[in-house]
Amino acid sequence: MTEALTSHPDLPVHDVPSEGLPLAATDVEAAVHAIADRSRTASRRMARADRAWKDRGLRAIGAALLEHKDRILAANATDVAAGRANGTSAALLDRLTLTDARVQALAAALENLANLPDPVGNVVRGQTLPNGLRLRQVNVPMGVVAAIYEARPNVTVDIAGLALKSGNAVILRGGSAAAATNEALVGILREALDSVGLPSDAVQSVDQYGRDGANFLMRARGRVDVLIPRGGRELIQTVVTNSSVPVIETGEGNVHIFLDASADEEMAVEILLNAKTQRPSVCNTVETLLVHSASTVLPAVAAALRAAGVTLHTDERIRAALPAAVESVPATEVDWATEYMDLDLAVAMVDSLDEAVEHIRTWSTGHTEAILTNDLANAERFIAEVDSAAVIVNASTRFTDGGELGLGAEVGISTQKLHARGPMGLTELTTTKWIVQGEGQVRA
Repeated sequence: MTEALTSHPDLPVHDVPSEGLPLAATDVEAAVHAIADRSRTASRRMARADRAWKDRGLRAIGAALLEHKDRILAANATDVAAGRANGTSAALLDRLTLTDARVQALAAALENLANLPDPVGNVVRGQTLPNGLRLRQVNVPMGVVAAIYEARPNVTVDIAGLALKSGNAVILRGGSAAAATNEALVGILREALDSVGLPSDAVQSVDQYGRDGANFLMRARGRVDVLIPRGGRELIQTVVTNSSVPVIETGEGNVHIFLDASADEEMAVEILLNAKTQRPSVCNTVETLLVHSASTVLPAVAAALRAAGVTLHTDERIRAALPAAVESVPATEVDWATEYMDLDLAVAMVDSLDEAVEHIRTWSTGHTEAILTNDLANAERFIAEVDSAAVIVNASTRFTDGGELGLGAEVGISTQKLHARGPMGLTELTTTKWIVQGEGQVRA
């Protein structure tokens, strides 16, 4: 296996298939194209499937996950052990790890997805023109959706479920860190689809072709309709830069919370603890806390965070305002730009809402920002002036999640402004078609 071009495990350099036999690049390209062509055929069948049929498929997958839970967890244990031996960070190990509860949550998410309305055929808008032509713009499947992601086996199920419900076929590249888990999951998903008469090729993977497989998947323009990268900044930017397939860009989460002068202490403590410590390895975890200089709740918030094991990276004014018993480390400009994905939090003091918004504009990745306040005017200004995919008032940033927002699950959280923004659920995996019905009209 060649590692000379990059140390990142999921970026597009030469690799070998899982069988261990090297393939020439032309052979890998042909294999990926064959997978994409089978996906195209499967996508046409999925586009004709009605809601009841697709929902049977989702429920069959959910049942199969529970039935084969031991097989999934055994495969996952292999990946986790390898990751730990390779020095994988605690944050990435958390993402990689499946537990009994997490497998059950995946099955429950599929059931929730089955209970959601089918977006296909939804009328976006319509009218009858003066000449009698009847117009409708309706949601239709994208076709073949591809996803490149890293160390997140839950994404395998989430993306497959969303793609199937929205009438698409999906091609997955889940990365070497989760290879055994993803192989087990994809096999189970395909068997479940076949059991209800849906095409098993609606879910396929190019993991067996390693990084070259990812490379050729990115170049399969015309065979793949849309590509969604999900992972760290390096992975996402590599896909955006190198793909000839249209990309929906998901982004890292340098997430901010602004603690306004009027914020309630009890609420602030509870929200900050949840936003930072519930699951620090995910992208909707708060990474920077901005505190109004007139706020009186900083000592309680800081003490609670420290008691929960959070390392505070503070500016000089915050350090001066902290009780002597609350430890912190000096922050640098690097901290304001960092997505820690761990029990670390950058903390800065600001003198106004304007200063908070300016800090966010300077350092935000456009993912999620929140304000904690009892001042309605400040809340409305924050909503209007902060330009991120999700803006939250008096609640945890952990709610920027497809499942939490009632979307069933999510493909990722888009930080771009074209087509999809924020958590991408079923509707975001559709495009639209114009239907024009007439009675012999011709253009004058």
